[in-house]
Amino acid sequence: MHHLHREKLFSLLDDEESAIVYMKGAELMYRNDTDYEFPFRQESNFWYLTGVNEPDFHLVLDLKNQDYHLFAPKRDAQYAVWHGRVKTKDHLQDEYQPDHLHYESKLPQVLKDIDPDKIYCLNQEQSEFIEQFERELPIDLETLEDALTHCRVFKTGWELDQMREAARVNNIAHTAVLEALEPGKYEHEMKAVFDYHQIKNGLMQDAYNGIFAAGENSAILHYVENNREIKDGDLFLIDAGFECNGYSSDFTRTYPANGAFTDSQAEIYEAVLEAQKQVIEASEPDVKMEDLHILAARVMMQGLKDANIVKGSIDDIMEEDIFALFFPHGLGHFLGLDTHDVGGYPKGVERIDRPGIKFLRTRRTLQPGMVLTIEPGLYFVPALLEPALEDDTASKFLNASKLKEMMDLGGVRIEDNIIVTDDGYENMTDVPKERADIEQVMAG
Repeated sequence: MHHLHREKLFSLLDDEESAIVYMKGAELMYRNDTDYEFPFRQESNFWYLTGVNEPDFHLVLDLKNQDYHLFAPKRDAQYAVWHGRVKTKDHLQDEYQPDHLHYESKLPQVLKDIDPDKIYCLNQEQSEFIEQFERELPIDLETLEDALTHCRVFKTGWELDQMREAARVNNIAHTAVLEALEPGKYEHEMKAVFDYHQIKNGLMQDAYNGIFAAGENSAILHYVENNREIKDGDLFLIDAGFECNGYSSDFTRTYPANGAFTDSQAEIYEAVLEAQKQVIEASEPDVKMEDLHILAARVMMQGLKDANIVKGSIDDIMEEDIFALFFPHGLGHFLGLDTHDVGGYPKGVERIDRPGIKFLRTRRTLQPGMVLTIEPGLYFVPALLEPALEDDTASKFLNASKLKEMMDLGGVRIEDNIIVTDDGYENMTDVPKERADIEQVMAG
């Protein structure tokens, strides 16, 4: 189905002049100066246009004739010894179906035959590579990235099916972790359960470094050590997902390690859950992402006020950015071939210079075909809260005695993956998140 992606790009680069797109695929990467190979994963834009998840390929798109040229590396016998069978040209043609298949040594000749007046490239490195063959031609380094970003933001039906499959398996793996969780185990044991179910179901590539965080580690937004023992009374936060044909899933859940939320944990959890529910229900075409972020923050601040952790009017709490002390990240992000997918900030759209919301990864008006995460969270981070307790303005809104008791609680985040549809949304996440359901599963 990657021909549909190329057609989308052709429609955006409808040049009257004879121009080409040149892109180079990813190469194998090695750890330092050793022969340790990192698992190969194709560069996302190249994968989007070709479907090729192998190293050392190139592509040329002839915009005038709308032809797709794919250039394959010429593998030798030694490659077969170390890496397996060498695919024939017929095999490559059947698998990737380019209009024209060549070995990479033919690249200079193909460029000469097309004789373009202009070249579109993604970056300076690829521009310098192609300049060795076509030194006199103008090279555009801006247009291609913008065009590909626009294409990738709006998912085709085939792309959505890959994401639904990634989500289906993610639902299985996350639920398995919930069933296996108990005090005395280690964070990395939960990662092992999660990875097992992903791989058992045929997904081999994690979409990002998963977070498996117990206790105070659950307040670390990008925690990756995953080596702490899970203790009775901890909250356990899992934020993890794998890819299906390159397309990501990205769920987060927060559970009580011993199977039952304490009163304090329940108050925080319900504030986050209510915010997530309201935001998801409000997700539909023509809604702005920053408005959803503010909605989530207001709902969570009301939850903290009901729990006697913050005080004062919600309007004043929002006006003074108190919400950012507890909700220091953005509400969500686009999802696709990259976990934090492209397109969050179109040209001319700047970040909002305001605590918390300035970290919002996408500032767009929602439209059908977009896929995004909705992941509000509340965290108790001493590095943020202790200075606030000493601040003349912020401290007026904080219940110091209650807050000091909760500094080691950690954090709660709940994240679902949604597709924006013509009349609302489709939620691809089906992992227990109601407190009663979580506690029931953990009770066996």
